[in-house]
Amino acid sequence: MVNKRYKEMLEHKSVIRELSEYATARGQEIGYENVFDYSLGNPSVPVPQDYTDAVIRLHQETEPVQLHGYSPSLGDTEVRGIVASSLEKRFGIPYETRHIFMASGAAGALSHALRIVTEPGDEIILFAPFFPEYIPYTKGAGLIPKIVEADFFSFQINFDAFKALLTEKVSAVLINSPNNPSGIVYSEETLKKLVSILEKAEKKYGHEIFLISDEPYREIVFDGAKTPYPSKYYKNTLSCYSFSKSLSLPGERIGYVAVNPEAKDADLLAVMCGQVSREIGHNCPAKTSQLGVAAVIDETADLSIYETNMNLIYDCLLGLGFEVVRPGGTFYIMPKALEADSIAFCKKALKYDLIFVPADNFGAPGYFRMAYCIDTEKVVRSLNRIREFVKAEYPNR
Repeated sequence: MVNKRYKEMLEHKSVIRELSEYATARGQEIGYENVFDYSLGNPSVPVPQDYTDAVIRLHQETEPVQLHGYSPSLGDTEVRGIVASSLEKRFGIPYETRHIFMASGAAGALSHALRIVTEPGDEIILFAPFFPEYIPYTKGAGLIPKIVEADFFSFQINFDAFKALLTEKVSAVLINSPNNPSGIVYSEETLKKLVSILEKAEKKYGHEIFLISDEPYREIVFDGAKTPYPSKYYKNTLSCYSFSKSLSLPGERIGYVAVNPEAKDADLLAVMCGQVSREIGHNCPAKTSQLGVAAVIDETADLSIYETNMNLIYDCLLGLGFEVVRPGGTFYIMPKALEADSIAFCKKALKYDLIFVPADNFGAPGYFRMAYCIDTEKVVRSLNRIREFVKAEYPNR
């Protein structure tokens, strides 16, 4: 019998992917250089040459059977150790090999993390605005997502709404900073307040409440700032990371789960991830990808282009009268639409070959997301098109 749940999911496809596919088709008609596609968060800067060189050396110098053979179910042991050492050096937390599980990007890391610290039927708290795929991720793990309404003034945490949802049924809280779609970085003050509430709730309810931290944009921050690292503030934290954005490697599907060494059952949780893999068929990412990122563990691609693009777009939107919170990182910005119906707003933008994503599915109705991971030259050309769109469609502003 055909699975009804997955069949029903076909009626709720990713709006991001659908708009990206539209942009591609439109590009075939008029030339993709003439389509201002702000839909998909696909990194636009090249991978560091050091990564390419490292992978070439692996293929040239490593015995083929060894290179292309299975790695252990938890990931290559040496790579896990390199990741642990890098995290200890950067954040002062004594990670060891046993605290690291290699995964297929942040999505694979989340799929494992969600399952090792919850039971089916538990509640998990998400903070709007959030990445829409969190809904199938959490429901697929048998969890009941509870959504905290956004603080639209700052996109930091709405703590009053959070406290109202934090009941005995909650076993995990999922955060994403720097945030997709808003670009906001949670401040140290926000994290400390979040931790204080969680610690009190753990004592009140008599069980752990794990913080699952989705961190694929950790390295993309602006104004010379640093992203506060949640594991430094809360012991029951699982950090889920991807090299997709920092190294521009989304197609390689490589990331990890890092278990805070002070977490409950810290020495077991990464090992438990291996058992999750048996159930969902993960079976660890490609060995070459693991070895490649280990060779350049503390490097990044040239991420400065994203800050340049952000400033250009932010200044343009402000000049046109948009309400918009300035991003602190990522390559996303989420302005308020110029009418209440953000879907209608984005449909009007299509007439000008501007591809914006309505943020209703992100938990932010009335807003839209722009993924500005495109060439700066194209961003500059798009600004006049945005001005043309606003002037024509919203002349009374």
